[in-house]
Amino acid sequence: MTTILMVSLVFIFGLGLGAVVFWFFYKYMAKSEKPAITKAAVHNLTFRWKYILLPVALLLLAVALGAIFYPQLTEEVAYRFNLDGSPKGGLSREAIASLTLIPQFILALVSAAIVWGIIKLSRSSGQAVGAINPERLVLFMGNMVALPQIIIGFVMLDIFSYNVYSWHLMPVWLFTLIAMAVAGIILTVFFIQIIKRSRQSG
Repeated sequence: MTTILMVSLVFIFGLGLGAVVFWFFYKYMAKSEKPAITKAAVHNLTFRWKYILLPVALLLLAVALGAIFYPQLTEEVAYRFNLDGSPKGGLSREAIASLTLIPQFILALVSAAIVWGIIKLSRSSGQAVGAINPERLVLFMGNMVALPQIIIGFVMLDIFSYNVYSWHLMPVWLFTLIAMAVAGIILTVFFIQIIKRSRQSG
């Protein structure tokens, strides 16, 4: 339950960051009187696989790992652990496979839905917004969903590692903090680029 809670918090954190970026782009940057991006750039915005490259790649990686480790798992798989790393709860390997792979599929679909929504909104508005290329925004928003996917993928790999090799990779909470810190740095860099471009076009 702790792992599920942590992953849920990361997912909410990621969606919150996405909402902030989306609002900042469409509300604040829309005030720019001299947008650097032409209307043609918005109208030519179409779906491209690179917009959801990371979510799809992580989904395929999770499926590959599942195919490799699933035959090696016992009928009951330990998935909950004490602070010392010893198991305290187990599920069938079918349930473990479902709980680790289904969220990956859902998140990949969420990524595609986010990209589709942004593209549709941008094209329907019929105008350029702000000083940042709309393609860069779509690329960032679509691939940001990879954050909770990475956490879930690590949890899955750690479960497989313990049940097959009897050792843990690292504490899940530590990996979650590292992933969130890296995501925060990337988001900060993205915002700095937006601010710089806004000032240059102002």
